[in-house]
Amino acid sequence: MEKENQLKNDVEKAQLYDDDGRVKRTGTVLTASSHIITAVVGSGVLSLAWAMAQLGWIFGPLVMIFFSLVTMYSSFLLADCYRSGDPISGMRNYTFMEAVHSILGGYYSLVCGICQYSNLYGTAIGYTIAAAISMMAIKRLDCLHTLGENASCQSSSNPYMITFGIIQIIFSQIPDFHKIWWLSILAAIMSFTYSLIGLALGIAKVAENGKVHGSLTGLSLRTVTKTEKIWGIFQGLGNIAFAYSYSQILIEIQEHSASGL
Repeated sequence: MEKENQLKNDVEKAQLYDDDGRVKRTGTVLTASSHIITAVVGSGVLSLAWAMAQLGWIFGPLVMIFFSLVTMYSSFLLADCYRSGDPISGMRNYTFMEAVHSILGGYYSLVCGICQYSNLYGTAIGYTIAAAISMMAIKRLDCLHTLGENASCQSSSNPYMITFGIIQIIFSQIPDFHKIWWLSILAAIMSFTYSLIGLALGIAKVAENGKVHGSLTGLSLRTVTKTEKIWGIFQGLGNIAFAYSYSQILIEIQEHSASGL
């Protein structure tokens, strides 16, 4: 009887807990894919058209392909780092820093932490600025439609950035926010929606003009100065790099996936 009870307890424990003793992961391929789509198809894609205009039809696609290959290679490496030792039964690394610590040691883990958190802070700042610019654009369009195209509709971005920051602080207080599975699915739908809207607007503009604008090398020096040209190129590179911010959270996505990806 005791053996039967022990066996029953073991079965129940196996159903509730994973091999590392933690509560069993409930993530699925659908939720993991939603996380990935949300991370890859973020607001950074909205600036890719402008970046392409700065880099031109030759270097623009090449830079995008380069960053996509870097992201793919980094993702393969991180997927291999999820477990230490045996790829099936080895010890799990729950975070980016834990993976570095278990493979390279404590000093490298500290360096990794500094780099990763600096990157995350930079990404957060980038999203805050992007959100403020988007809200300003909406207000400006509404102003132009109301007062006419010649109206001065300038406004400060500070109130929008402060509002966005306050909203983020409020959301961060929600317990187990990362376990809200439908949130990433909703975000993935939104990502596809605004990407398709941007694509539709681009197609409409080409149809209106009757041709595709742009050049092989980006903006001509006849329309901008050398300084503006160089600055635009670096901004374009930064925007494209910002659009590929997926690999830094890959291990966390694996951590919440039941299959471990």
